Amino acid sequence: MSDHRYRPEVEILSVTDTGRRRRWTDAQKVRIVEESFGPRGSMSETARRHDIGRTLLVRWRRQYRNGALAGSAAPLRFMPVTLAPPESAAKPPEPEPVPTSIDRAEITLLNGRRLSVAAMIDPAVLTRLVQALDPS
Repeated sequence: MSDHRYRPEVEILSVTDTGRRRRWTDAQKVRIVEESFGPRGSMSETARRHDIGRTLLVRWRRQYRNGALAGSAAPLRFMPVTLAPPESAAKPPEPEPVPTSIDRAEITLLNGRRLSVAAMIDPAVLTRLVQALDPS
């Protein structure tokens, strides 16, 4: 007669057997992503050169733009810039302050910036403007 004992057939895979999957450090990802920026077609060439999929490179580029690949650094943002005239240049006359009239609204943002807009401004435009000037 045949043996009817239960014998589970289990294959145990070692943790080190990861096959083709590779591990990339953030520094390596940043180097590859920065290499992919350039003239048209360089993203595909970079992906082929490093033997990675184009979709993986697209994902890394998105993470790079969002600041996720920079480690603990905050994502890049635009900062306001003011250009000062050279010291030798003659100073132009100061503009006269515009009197505040009833058809204008002045808003002081949390970061201290003051915004003066027409009272009849579209609320959606005003919302985008305030978010751009004070993202907090």
